[in-house]
Amino acid sequence: MREIASIRSATSPEEILFVVDSMTGQDAVNTAKAFHDVLDFTGVILTKLDGDTRGGAALSIRQVVQKPIKFIGTGEKMDALDVFHPDRMADRILGMGDVISLVERAQEQFDVDQARKLNKKIATNKFGFDDFLEQIQQVKKMGNMKDLMGMIPGVGKALKGIDIPDDAFKHVEAMIRSMTPEERSNPSLINGSRRARIAAGSGRSVPELNKLIKQFDDMSRVMKMMQGQGGRSQLMSMMNRMR
Repeated sequence: MREIASIRSATSPEEILFVVDSMTGQDAVNTAKAFHDVLDFTGVILTKLDGDTRGGAALSIRQVVQKPIKFIGTGEKMDALDVFHPDRMADRILGMGDVISLVERAQEQFDVDQARKLNKKIATNKFGFDDFLEQIQQVKKMGNMKDLMGMIPGVGKALKGIDIPDDAFKHVEAMIRSMTPEERSNPSLINGSRRARIAAGSGRSVPELNKLIKQFDDMSRVMKMMQGQGGRSQLMSMMNRMR
């Protein structure tokens, strides 16, 4: 404590940010107070909000030290550092998700020009597995999968205690990369013998590949329906038939 107090005196920093692990609970509050008494820091960074922790310690720290929480950490890299929004943290604590942050992350990763090209491919039935793979890569850039799903209202509570690995798409990527360029651009070419070859090349089973192709077909059909007039009503009609 004396050493960091000496550093502050020697450097006269404009900002002193206290980084606290949100999983620490009440100990985080005690630690924050101890450092604040010595340093009089200017703000707090709350980390490890990419797991089951909802950040309840944020309220206690703010009350005890009377200093603002400026950033939250939702991963291990610098791009996982986000500006703190009190209303979104309140929703998270209450298990209501954080849709606004989810949309903002999506906007950061998805390019408008790419979206137009994708829409054109969907409208002309040219949406292939290469495009599907590109969408997966963009979703992965948005961050930890469990953290992303936890931003959806009601999903975070349902996922409590369930582990969703960061490589959740790994087997899907393996199957797509085992396809030839022609098969990826024209999935209708994938017959029985090709399915056996693709499954063997990716280390997965034929039923797993069949499931992926069916999901891809269903998704392509729904996306095409959403392009035209009355797309929403068509989609609802299809969902009703699936019950």
